[in-house]
Amino acid sequence: MKTPSFASIDYNLSSPIGCAIINKLQTFCTATHSQQIHCSHRTTILTPQLVQSTLHNCPSDLIALSFFFWCARQPDYFHDRAAFDHMADVVNRLLQRLPTVNHIINQLEGIECVTKPQTFLLLLRIFWHGGMYNLAFEAFEGMISYGYTPNTYARNIFMDVLFKVGRSDVALQMLKETEDLNFLTFSIAICNLCKLNDLINIRDVLRKMLRKGYYLNAGNCSMVMNCFCKVGRLAEALQLLALMICQGNTISVTVWSILIDGFCKSGELVMAGYLLEKMVEFGCSPNVVTCTSLIKGFMESKMPDNALRILSTMESKGCPADLVLCNVLIDCLSKTGRYDDALDVFFSFPKRELVPDSYTLCSVMSAVCKSRQFDLLPILIDGIAIQTDLVVCNYLLSYFCRAGHPAGAVELYNDMIDRGFEPDGYSYAGLLRGLCGTGRIGDALNVYRAIVSNQYCLDPHIHTIILDGLIRSGKFLGAIRLFREAVEEKYRLDVFSYTVAIHGLIRGGRIGEVCSLYSQMKDVGVTPNAYTYKIMLSGFCREKDINMVRQILQEMTDAGIKLDYKAFYQVKNLLLKSRRSCLALYLFVEMCNSELVLDKAMGALLLKGLSLRVNVSGNLGDNREVDTSGSGEISDVAASVG
Repeated sequence: MKTPSFASIDYNLSSPIGCAIINKLQTFCTATHSQQIHCSHRTTILTPQLVQSTLHNCPSDLIALSFFFWCARQPDYFHDRAAFDHMADVVNRLLQRLPTVNHIINQLEGIECVTKPQTFLLLLRIFWHGGMYNLAFEAFEGMISYGYTPNTYARNIFMDVLFKVGRSDVALQMLKETEDLNFLTFSIAICNLCKLNDLINIRDVLRKMLRKGYYLNAGNCSMVMNCFCKVGRLAEALQLLALMICQGNTISVTVWSILIDGFCKSGELVMAGYLLEKMVEFGCSPNVVTCTSLIKGFMESKMPDNALRILSTMESKGCPADLVLCNVLIDCLSKTGRYDDALDVFFSFPKRELVPDSYTLCSVMSAVCKSRQFDLLPILIDGIAIQTDLVVCNYLLSYFCRAGHPAGAVELYNDMIDRGFEPDGYSYAGLLRGLCGTGRIGDALNVYRAIVSNQYCLDPHIHTIILDGLIRSGKFLGAIRLFREAVEEKYRLDVFSYTVAIHGLIRGGRIGEVCSLYSQMKDVGVTPNAYTYKIMLSGFCREKDINMVRQILQEMTDAGIKLDYKAFYQVKNLLLKSRRSCLALYLFVEMCNSELVLDKAMGALLLKGLSLRVNVSGNLGDNREVDTSGSGEISDVAASVG
């Protein structure tokens, strides 16, 4: 490496900056037993370590910036990434007292740092590297205002900045207007367009790139291939593969894996297998990523034996399954009902020297709960070292309840407290569901009281859960009282809380108070949802209140919410059995002619031979195709709300 002479620097060595640089370098060279520095004839070797030390110990940020520029002008020296990292911090500090790029330029001129195109280019690189894109605009415009024409490298940087600030149209225009295009120009454009999934412009840039005689490298090819496969453009992905092969490029295992994964996700396993064969023919060995895509594809296509055969072949050739593949196996085997096989994979982790993660735990919990093997839970949680956090524990609490094992949720909550976890709103929700699910309503109420009195969590979900628990246990009046307390205390209540309270009023036989609560809900700005309307329709249909049914149907029409299959038949049965035949018939015809009824419900109506031309004097009221008079459906709706 050529050693630069300090006699050639652009500073006046008698100036403060010149003396500071010379003294600083002399200090570091003495400390490292290197050659001494002299102003005219003695030289030193600039190394990244020496420059970095000098930059960190410069007496001022302006001196550090000047020294950075000087080093960049020395032959055979290039700043590394660490230097640009440091200079981004330096410039940030300078901008706290120098508001614009022009102010920095003026300060540099004041200490005899001659302004050159390279100064602007380096500033542009610093701003680009540090993500200071607004300042990059100033530097680029400043370069032009000083009469310098930005070269291709400067234009490449600015084009990338334009992409990053969302001005892809201007960036592409700059690419068209750049005369001396190079590989970096195309690479920057392709990388950014792939992030935007802009297939049209990707194809245009690729064509222009090929016409200029440039070819995709492995990294660019992987990005473009991934972009095509991600949006399902598999034919174009194959064309890209053929192009790379015709150009004599070596296709990496990453590119093959991306393409195979694309066909697996689209369900085209025959083509995926064909590509695997071609991959081997071209001398590229599949890795665990390639096999993971194939195994997952066969599993999701309900061909687990083929998937396990691939796994066996892969491991026999010395390619062990990694954590991602094992997680995929557990998840897919559980979804296909092969719970024991899923658990076998999990219990093989110590042998495979794998450490389960949160995804592993969630997947294996699914297998345990679906297979009802709850006795395995202590082994799964304590037997293997799993780094559980609060998020994982909250997920498990919820899963226990959804899987119909609320006692497990209570046990897990107690275990969480013993382990020192600080419960949050999701934790309390899981505990309340568990207590209500096991019939321990008294304990659930005590926990609820403790939560609200200590203001641990005022999430409306907490109120909804305890209300639903009381209703399911038949304590309708208790649920109504609790809801009124929540209203008086001005706790946050959402549409689900109000819906469950309305359900409690209906189940408690207090249908007269439903309208009042419904109006109150709207007055406080809570908008009814499909569950609210469904529960109210059920209650008013049982009460044979056609006027309220009509009002609810009108509000559903205004809100754009349609009747589902069961709600439609519930309303239909009420109207066709009503003694007020004229009003009922009018409402029924009006309902069928509106967009309120789902196509599925209307189709079922027509299949049953009920059309708008039917003679209402017949025995239509005796139609019993759907029985919705029971309250079980409404309980299910309320449960799903909680």
